[in-house]
Amino acid sequence: MINSKENLLLLAQYNVWATQRLVEALESVSDQHFYQDTGLFFNSIFGTLNHLLLGEHRLWYARFALNQSPVSALNQIVHSDRNLLLNDLRQKSNHWMIWLNQLDQSVLQGNLNYKTALGQAMCLPFAATLLHVFNHGTHHRGQITAAMTALGYGCPELDLVYMLVELQAE
Repeated sequence: MINSKENLLLLAQYNVWATQRLVEALESVSDQHFYQDTGLFFNSIFGTLNHLLLGEHRLWYARFALNQSPVSALNQIVHSDRNLLLNDLRQKSNHWMIWLNQLDQSVLQGNLNYKTALGQAMCLPFAATLLHVFNHGTHHRGQITAAMTALGYGCPELDLVYMLVELQAE
């Protein structure tokens, strides 16, 4: 069921796990390749990571957790410095878990009212829109790992099932 807090917490946990693994793998990527245009929608690994940080944390987290609707271009640079960008992604991925743990299950049945990045008013199902946030991260992490592979780097396994195996082994 989409609006199950337990399922959304699992996806938030996966989001943290996959983000951490990707950030660790990116340590081996040269600065040249990190900033190089590789044909991704947001041009480079850097541009795509910046979009993830902006989208997940500056826009969506603000909408869900803070009841704010920031207006921003989807490619606005949050951090041009690689280390600041990666550290911010690593740290902020945990915010979703903390927020969801405190969220009342009944809120998931309602709607999320917000304004888009362009300022247009929206009203969407709360739980399904939150599902979008986690799916969005998965989509862009996949783009980044494809770019890493094309550039000759190894990539971590980011499938959810690998996290489940790790959790079972603990």
